[in-house]
Amino acid sequence: MQPIQLIVGLANPGKEYENTRHNAGAWFIDELVRHTNATLRFETRYHGMHGLVQLHGQSCHLLVPTTFMNLSGQAVQACMNYHKLSSDTLLVAHDEIDLPTGTIKLKFDGGDSGHNGLKNIIRHLNTKQFYRLRIGVGRPAHGKEVVDYVLNRPSKADRHKINDALIRAQEALPLIMSGDMQKAMQQLHTEAQS
Repeated sequence: MQPIQLIVGLANPGKEYENTRHNAGAWFIDELVRHTNATLRFETRYHGMHGLVQLHGQSCHLLVPTTFMNLSGQAVQACMNYHKLSSDTLLVAHDEIDLPTGTIKLKFDGGDSGHNGLKNIIRHLNTKQFYRLRIGVGRPAHGKEVVDYVLNRPSKADRHKINDALIRAQEALPLIMSGDMQKAMQQLHTEAQS
């Protein structure tokens, strides 16, 4: 299996969104940046914040699109085309309402689960064949709007659970970076159940 060459953290731009559930993908990149002392800079050609880091002995691009969520594919496609990357070397970190808060799962391929960022990436790349790091943010209470829910901040307790999940994802990164996805999935999914 190919090692990961681009990690994208999905988010909406602007201060008013940075602590909302929909930006959980960018929180993963924030965590990575903290661990590696990397620097992200705005890159016009990629429509986003970009950096190149050494992760577990490998070069990897980090990208947080600064388009709005439903235009994320524009940024991802621009970065991938420029660096001639194939979709199976892409890992997209995103919030996932179909997983309980603080659960984290890794998967390859599949639909968009109604996530506008994923939907746009699939449309731009014309493939579903890429990895996703699904960061569980839980579902809104019955009768509440999904859009309102993901565009609001999680409670302190929920944010703590999500942060713990992001740390677990960091611990699985050596396996992810080396392309040992089965082992990484096993590690993440076992911890998710414990």
